[in-house]
Amino acid sequence: MAAASGPEKVKLWDPLLRGFHWLLAFFVVAAWCLGQFGPLIMTLHFWCGYMVIALLAFRLVWGFVGPPSARFSSFLHGPSATLGYMRGLSSREPSHWPGHNPLGGLSVIAMIAALVAQVSTGLIADPDDFVNVGPLASSVSRAASTKAVGWHHFGATVILILVLLHLAMILYYRLWKREDLVKPMITGWKDVRRD
Repeated sequence: MAAASGPEKVKLWDPLLRGFHWLLAFFVVAAWCLGQFGPLIMTLHFWCGYMVIALLAFRLVWGFVGPPSARFSSFLHGPSATLGYMRGLSSREPSHWPGHNPLGGLSVIAMIAALVAQVSTGLIADPDDFVNVGPLASSVSRAASTKAVGWHHFGATVILILVLLHLAMILYYRLWKREDLVKPMITGWKDVRRD
């Protein structure tokens, strides 16, 4: 519940984290679209993948040394906090959670893990076309590089599901809980409850 005086507007998301978020969204969507509908020679898909690797490397470092709201320790909560948050999820009241709520924190970890797996399989995949071979395919066994192709296709589906869930929750918060989660990721400012 928000304090009687209402939520306080605080500068929550730093510019680097916001830039990371929007760049990651752009390059993941571009890589996914190029992988599904792109040309037969996947050079642009590869470059989008390299950008995702660079962005993930930044986020992993920033999760330990960035401002408090960017650190993994600020949004990884135990089971009791997560279950407690889930009990109030159907409430029509905005949560005004200070940072990522417990479910949002889990979704960040799920997305990072899925993207790390995706770029890893892309780096070692060898689809037998002699053109779109991952740059590290020769450093693993033939069986592994062939299997990586199937895992990479599967990973694309997992990432699509995670992105759609992310967008659905943003809509849910906006329409049901009357809480705008997009504007704070643009401006950095968010209404936060202070207990």
